[in-house]
This record gives sequence, structure tokens and C-alpha cells, in this order.
Amino acid sequence: MVHRIAGILVSLSLFVMGQALAQDVERGREVFQYWCAPCHDDGAARPGTVALQILYNGEKPALLEERTDLLPEYTKTIVRTGISIMPFYRKTEISDADLDALAAYLAP
Repeated sequence: MVHRIAGILVSLSLFVMGQALAQDVERGREVFQYWCAPCHDDGAARPGTVALQILYNGEKPALLEERTDLLPEYTKTIVRTGISIMPFYRKTEISDADLDALAAYLAP
């Protein structure tokens, strides 16, 4: 009986964690669309995408949503400190919670 209850609790915990992760990823997509897409979406008029095309010269995808190497800590560091022509973003602009969600969205 105790094992059955423990199994149910573990299953419930995993379900809740999965739901929270799905919500984080969805929120991350929203954050990306609002803050990042104006520069990093597809198209020649997107300065972030153009800059990454030049930088990577086809070795990596220029579109952030196609990358498989954007670890959460890297994404958070770049957003907070900026790099090259990309400005940094303060916590008053992108909250820590929204940055966590964005990093989860872009993570491999």
C-alpha cells in the first residue's frame, strides 16, 4: 500500500513538473516573440540574424530557434550583458522569470 501511494505521488509530481515546463516553454516563446524576434526572426531586415549569418558563415544556424547549442546559462548571460550590436536587457525589462522561460524555450 505504501509503495502504491509513493508511486502515485511520484507520478503526480512528474505530471505537475511537466505541466510547469510546458508553461515555461510557452512563456519563453512569447518572450522571444516580443523581445527577440524583431532582431532575430527570419528575414533580411533582421539585424541579429544577419549578424549571426556573417559570424557563423553557415557553420551554425543564424536563427536562434534553430540552434541546438544554446544552453540556458549562455542565453541568460548574453541577454543580461549584451554582445556586439545586441544591447543588454535589465531585470526591469526582462524579468528573471521571463529570462528563465526564454532560456528554456531556446535550450536544446
